[in-house]
Amino acid sequence: MKKTLFAALVLVFCGLNAKMLPQVKVAFVDSEVIIAQLPEAQDVKKKLEDLQKFYIDTISAKETEIKTKADAFKVKYEDAQKQIEAGTLTQDQIKALEQELGNMQEEVQMLDQELALYKQNVQKVLLDNQAELFKPVRDKITKAIELLAKELKYNIVLDKAADALIYGDKDIDITFKVLDKLK
Repeated sequence: MKKTLFAALVLVFCGLNAKMLPQVKVAFVDSEVIIAQLPEAQDVKKKLEDLQKFYIDTISAKETEIKTKADAFKVKYEDAQKQIEAGTLTQDQIKALEQELGNMQEEVQMLDQELALYKQNVQKVLLDNQAELFKPVRDKITKAIELLAKELKYNIVLDKAADALIYGDKDIDITFKVLDKLK
């Protein structure tokens, strides 16, 4: 009985406090829509695409070099196999050929490892550049959202693109008002 009375008092108290609290206004934006329409963001995307194209071209050239050397190794190996099977080589020639093939194989493996490291570094450089180049754009968008939220007296503004929004009524979507503010 005491627990039931205590629970009822807690519910009444919470109900009274909820009525006494000021109304909290919430809105949301879709920053991806804003970024897609903002000229500064398009310039940043173009710079990133150009940088990415440069790295892709470099990676492609390195992959071609590795493929060429791997093909040369394969041809040399198959030729050596035929000569050994035919018995046309001396023991010294076989050892020299094995040494040459071993060196070719090591070179291909080393180039392949270097390419893998290069790809990792490129990925990091691209992410760092993206963060650095988009920072002023994101700061500008954030500032516009803050100003608009203060003007419209919103207490909270969520970003749909950041998966911070599960549901949002179109009436509280201020994405295009933010775009207007930025323009």
